[in-house]
Amino acid sequence: MIGWGIYFLFYMYEQNVVYGTFIAAFFVGVISQVFARFYKTPILIFTVGGIIPLVPGGLAYDAMRHFVQNDYNGAVSLAAKVLLLSIAIAIGLVASEVANQFIKKLPDRRPKRMK
Repeated sequence: MIGWGIYFLFYMYEQNVVYGTFIAAFFVGVISQVFARFYKTPILIFTVGGIIPLVPGGLAYDAMRHFVQNDYNGAVSLAAKVLLLSIAIAIGLVASEVANQFIKKLPDRRPKRMK
């Protein structure tokens, strides 16, 4: 829900939805990692459910419809947007995993307990 909310905010305030999709996918990835660790389940259980609303299925359908109707300019425009949104989803998920791995590799800075 948070991922869709972030995307929706970008859409409502007429910002670039590709950036909104990237940020939403990044947050879905981060939240999925936190929940997977908390519930001790695979991360895919949470990631798939969070990413499905971001998938540009309606735009892909519209692109194919324009191709069938011989409106190639509109079809290519929509297909390019579908491609950009799909890439933004993939990069957002990868970036969240990279951030998670980076945080795991940081040295432990908590003070050591004395016995």
